[in-house]
Amino acid sequence: MSHKKQTLGEFIIENQASFKYSSGELSSLLNSIRLAAKVVNHEVNKAGLVDIIGAAGDTNIQGEDQQKLDVYANDKFIQTLTKRNIVCGIASEEEDDFITINSQDENHQNKYVVLIDPLDGSSNIDVNVSVGTIFSIYRRVTPVGTPVQLEDFLQKGSEQVAAGYVVYGTSTMLVYTTGDGVNGFTLNPAIGSFYLSHPKMEFPVDGNIYSVNEGNYIHFPQGVKNYIKYCQEEVDDRPYTSRYIGSLVSDFHRNMIKGGIYLYPQSSKNPNGKLRLLYECNPMAFLAEQANGKSSDGFTRTMDVQPTELHQRVPFICGSKNMVEKAEEFMRKAQK
Repeated sequence: MSHKKQTLGEFIIENQASFKYSSGELSSLLNSIRLAAKVVNHEVNKAGLVDIIGAAGDTNIQGEDQQKLDVYANDKFIQTLTKRNIVCGIASEEEDDFITINSQDENHQNKYVVLIDPLDGSSNIDVNVSVGTIFSIYRRVTPVGTPVQLEDFLQKGSEQVAAGYVVYGTSTMLVYTTGDGVNGFTLNPAIGSFYLSHPKMEFPVDGNIYSVNEGNYIHFPQGVKNYIKYCQEEVDDRPYTSRYIGSLVSDFHRNMIKGGIYLYPQSSKNPNGKLRLLYECNPMAFLAEQANGKSSDGFTRTMDVQPTELHQRVPFICGSKNMVEKAEEFMRKAQK
């Protein structure tokens, strides 16, 4: 007799007790993310058929051309989260400023803020490479009953109550944590339900994959160059395999399953790195640590960084614990 797979909805309800705040609120929040992900997934998968590829004519705050699909995903997530009457604010990588959301009783009673990268890796859309959505959830720090403030979003990653991503790939998966391990759910498109397919996901402690844009090698700090050379040496179980997709969600997802390290260090071109602390690094760091991995900028734990601005960038190294520690060792040595 085949064992019936648990749906995401059932899993959320069954595991409410492990969430330290009101369980119904979290269920509602995750359900709205699940719903928006299904809608965006549908659109991503038909992107080749309709004129949704190509730039929308706008540039986002980072000066990157926005794909039409970015704008669509951004709108869908904001709409869905707003309707559920559970968040008091949303910050998106695609929006210059955070969005304040009043509760239905008009008294700003909602308690959570969501930070979202609606379509990560969107430069890969028009070549049919996997893209994803990354989300990060915090409890507000300003008093309930008042409009949300910037400080509600500028919290350390260690304060996250939930985080996750959706990867729109050969199969669509939603992977998330509420601080009690990491679980992955795969969408069955025929019936539109996510099923628990990857329970208790963990990074192997060691891995043999390194993911970095080696085209930027010349611009990297010496410690990172030394680590990359170490990965390429013919010693013991090396050289490691180089795998770099350029969609953070896809690179992270593969490394978590197979064992590996992802690096987007600072460089002479991007002295603070390129990835955003609030929309990309903190949620991925939370997932990594919950999956027995590690995340830092080479020196400081990612989730200990105090954010000072909404679109702050940081250097980012993340993945299998032993690999990250080895990279950190090279970076510390090079600084002496």
